[in-house]
Amino acid sequence: MDLSGTTTNIADLYARSLNVLESLRAQGARGGQAERQAPRFPITRAAELVGRTSAAVREAEKDGRLPSVERTASGRRVGYTLAEINQMRGVFGTRPWRGEGDPLSVIAVQNFKGGVGKSTLSVHLAQYLAIKGYRVCLIDCDSQGSSTALFGYVPDLDITENDTLYPFFRHAEMTSLAYAVRETHWDGLYLIPSNLKLYSSEYELAARVARAEPELLNRLAEGIASIGDHFDVVILDPPPALGTISLSVMRAANALIVPIPPTVVDFTSTTTFLAMLYETMLTLEERRLPIDLRWMRLVATRADEQKSMQRELLGLMRNLFGDTLLRTVLKDSAEIDNASARLMTVYELDQPVTSRETHLRCLTYLNGVSAEVETQIRLTWPSQVGKLRAEGIL
Repeated sequence: MDLSGTTTNIADLYARSLNVLESLRAQGARGGQAERQAPRFPITRAAELVGRTSAAVREAEKDGRLPSVERTASGRRVGYTLAEINQMRGVFGTRPWRGEGDPLSVIAVQNFKGGVGKSTLSVHLAQYLAIKGYRVCLIDCDSQGSSTALFGYVPDLDITENDTLYPFFRHAEMTSLAYAVRETHWDGLYLIPSNLKLYSSEYELAARVARAEPELLNRLAEGIASIGDHFDVVILDPPPALGTISLSVMRAANALIVPIPPTVVDFTSTTTFLAMLYETMLTLEERRLPIDLRWMRLVATRADEQKSMQRELLGLMRNLFGDTLLRTVLKDSAEIDNASARLMTVYELDQPVTSRETHLRCLTYLNGVSAEVETQIRLTWPSQVGKLRAEGIL
């Protein structure tokens, strides 16, 4: 059988697809990564994020502790950038950074089935935490590069293998992941991107682990430790499969979020994922490579409660999983789809794509899920105990 024609056709389709993605990036991301900007915030929202009143912010600008905000020709404030808000946090002493002795929070967002909202959740969570003032690094461990794309990159055009985890996995003599950490257009949020080349490392790692090199499963954890002092939270977006990279992610993580849409197929898949995770944890413990999670949460994603079957499954999930399931449901929203089509997130949209009501509802779901995760992070930090008590959480 001659497959040369089919092979040529696939290569042509791949090239055409890259051209479409490049066009989407140029149109939706306003000309590429260099021109991407995080959202600006009005003074009331900025003051809320900083933990001070609007009057306190204005007073600090008057007395010179803070620089004056940019204004339009008519004298109207144009809003504060995230960098300016973080500067305010420094002046007022309200940065939420982890204290000395608080562990770095390394969160894997994992499920072995694609299409569950894993990358969408990872990137929106990272941006939410950046808005709240945390120092965040998102590591895209998936060769499909979905998280990378949501930062405005076309992985196979803009990212080389040397920009990814691939060199660190391949070369034992490398001692730091710093080479791959890049700034994003979000102050305090950094990215280690991915592209298709990372797929090759899956096979290379598997072959080496099979040749009695199980310590390679610690490689990602070692890399994260090499940069960990610069961050409060590291978010890992692994591939939707149980391979060596996913095992490396689980070895590196100390927290796990499992996105699960309330459909029968996804519920079945997640049940299998939990069984495989349990067996994997036992196997790794036997090899003295335990998975040590401080907490695990499931989150209902891509939910449509107008569908009776999904409502029933959500009720079943709440009864079955109890407090392990986040209270907030990340409902399916056209705003997420429209933002993704522009290689953006909902937090970056200048204005609603659908309607203001739909946009605000979507933000409510995203903020609710991320706020619950933020609480779980803070519960692992001894320096936060007093604050959590004061807030009535403990």
